[in-house]
Amino acid sequence: MIMEFDEINLTYPIVHPGAEKTLIKIRQGEIDLKKLFFSATYSSPRLFVLDTTVGSLPTMQHFIREFDDDGNHGKDSIMIIDAGEEFKTIDTVLKIVKTAINKNYGRNMTFVGIGGGAVTDMTAFAASIFKRGSKVELVPTTLLSMVDAAVGGKTGCDFDSYKNMIGTFFPASSIHIFPEYVKTLSEEQYRSGLGEVMKTALLYSESLYNDLKKRQQDVFDRKSDIVHQMITTCVRAKANVVEQDFTEKNIRRNLNLGHTFAHALESYAGLGKVAHGDAVAWGIARALELSALIGICHTSYKDEVKKTLASFGWETEAVHSALRETGKESETIARDLIDIMKKDKKNVDENIRFVLQTGPCATLIKEVSEDKVYQVLQ
Repeated sequence: MIMEFDEINLTYPIVHPGAEKTLIKIRQGEIDLKKLFFSATYSSPRLFVLDTTVGSLPTMQHFIREFDDDGNHGKDSIMIIDAGEEFKTIDTVLKIVKTAINKNYGRNMTFVGIGGGAVTDMTAFAASIFKRGSKVELVPTTLLSMVDAAVGGKTGCDFDSYKNMIGTFFPASSIHIFPEYVKTLSEEQYRSGLGEVMKTALLYSESLYNDLKKRQQDVFDRKSDIVHQMITTCVRAKANVVEQDFTEKNIRRNLNLGHTFAHALESYAGLGKVAHGDAVAWGIARALELSALIGICHTSYKDEVKKTLASFGWETEAVHSALRETGKESETIARDLIDIMKKDKKNVDENIRFVLQTGPCATLIKEVSEDKVYQVLQ
């Protein structure tokens, strides 16, 4: 017997979440958020979100003192969340949302995330889900967030020990970059940001890669001109890619060079144990080993890049020190890492996709058999 049924097709317009465009301003000179945000009158309220690390910076006190004991400044308000990767959770995102609700803010409000990648990711995520979408502006304060995390409209948080497993695409209307914040970073934070700078150079700028090598001491000393070059080159490169492929259907995937290995390392070691950029640098070394193993890049290129990575202080060996500290055999560690990689959000099915390189600024995405991946983790 053939069953009959009514069929109704409901067609929707394509909804573009967040802003239609992002204005990115790289601002020279001293950091002055008071002037930036309070020199003009805003008609709608803003919720400024920063963490305890940023809130303790001397450069932030002039701005923070504008708020009263209840965290209010006219219609605006401020909240300070706990710092650290362990707090990059859905619970923290919901605390941001709850604060906006308790302030009786409407959908016309603006969330302003001031901080590193964790703060900008979570603030933008909160904005994307508050009353089905509000406005967001970002002030990245770490090198990593300036050159990567805050740019491109990805939001999210970690979940169940997996990196950025929950999130949305929700671009900010404005991103305000103050290179002067780089001077406030610890050596660990700065080196982590350099990991993403190195990734971008390998992907899109051979000239930046060469400058990083030739001017290594200036990079370590955070000379203003090389810092500005790193930020500007990386932001322009990522903006160009994102404009062509916002939701990561094709070329934006290349930005994940080293990240499949890196996210597995971060999850296995315990989120926050290994700084993200350090994990990316290690992941790039593994990706190049894999590229050479399957015959798509010359050994000389792989060896040269690994030597450069090591000269900056990054680990490049198959078993990262954070993994050795687990006390497990290398074979077990390799198998466990592969299991984590299978859950990577970039995979289409159970096969693991890797961003690999055939040479400088020459990149491709390829599924690789588990036995090959196992070999480069030994």
